[in-house]
Amino acid sequence: MSLQESSGVALWRQVADGIERGIADGRFAAGEKLPGEIEIADTYRVNRHTVRRALAALAERGLVRAERGSGTYVEAQRLAYPLRSRTRFSEIVGAGGREPRGQLIDTSEEPATRELARELGLKTGAPLIRIESVRLADRTPICVSTSWLSADRFPDAGAVFANARSMTKLLAHYGVRDYRRASTRVTAGIVDATDAARLDLALGRPVLVVDSTDVDTGDKPLVTKRSRFAAERVEFLIENS
Repeated sequence: MSLQESSGVALWRQVADGIERGIADGRFAAGEKLPGEIEIADTYRVNRHTVRRALAALAERGLVRAERGSGTYVEAQRLAYPLRSRTRFSEIVGAGGREPRGQLIDTSEEPATRELARELGLKTGAPLIRIESVRLADRTPICVSTSWLSADRFPDAGAVFANARSMTKLLAHYGVRDYRRASTRVTAGIVDATDAARLDLALGRPVLVVDSTDVDTGDKPLVTKRSRFAAERVEFLIENS
């Protein structure tokens, strides 16, 4: 495929437009790995620098995502994510026909701050287990979460999560079969360097920060968390019931 240098449109833009058309007409499906830089360069008869600039432009628009050491993938459509009294990541992702996954990043024990103690109905300084995790839909990172639970009520919760890879399964391990969302607050933010690496986002991209607390059927707090969602990969649906 030969590009038109005299068209007045930069070569990198022509390459980007060609790949975008391929995504639009289904030649490159959501989640599919794109051809490598050399193959794209040969296809359009341009150099690899031109291809890199084209891919960077598509990534900035949220159409593709580069995975270090793996390649460049077509971004899936935004995940419709309802915010309701029974919010379960695995159920939401599974309902969309995608595979939910959770990965433990780190776990530690720390004393409860005044704010965390209030959310969990504990005394300031009470021992908490902190769990850092990333949740994915298929291969795509959707959010990074920091969760806090009572270390007295949920001993070894970090190790349980590492095996279960699900907060719902973790709670079930301790006999909590049902729970609900008691509070949710959503704010906008900019991804920091740590979360950018975990979410495969460029620095400066927007995130949606969700602070929430879940309670059991007796309204006793179970877990409070702060989740940072890649804004270009989700759309929140506010449900009244």
